[in-house]
Amino acid sequence: MSKSPITCHVLDVSIGRPAEGVEVNLQVYHKGPGGIDVFNPLAQGVTDADGRCSTLLPPHNSAEAKKTGKELRAGTYKIVFKPTDYFEKIGRKCFYPWVEIAFDIENPDEHYHIPLLISPYSYVTYRGS
Repeated sequence: MSKSPITCHVLDVSIGRPAEGVEVNLQVYHKGPGGIDVFNPLAQGVTDADGRCSTLLPPHNSAEAKKTGKELRAGTYKIVFKPTDYFEKIGRKCFYPWVEIAFDIENPDEHYHIPLLISPYSYVTYRGS
């Protein structure tokens, strides 16, 4: 695989177009002191003109992934989309300042694609391919 093992795609369903310029943050879960749930930053990116972000992490099992310590492992992750700037840029208000989607990775050798269908007042997600 020559792309990030975790990718995403944001579509603005209110206008039927990709959402360019949405900030995307990937976080990894661990149990903190006292059993507190903690998500730590792992990577960040921005959606391109096609609404995609395919460069969050280095390709799985690559030298770059090993060197940077950003190898995908089994566990719980969260992807946080920040659509406010995108909607402001096109002259619209946004009810959701960010959309957080937690998901489990059982097999780090698989590709995980998280699409987000968004409008100023709603969103839907699913596991893509």
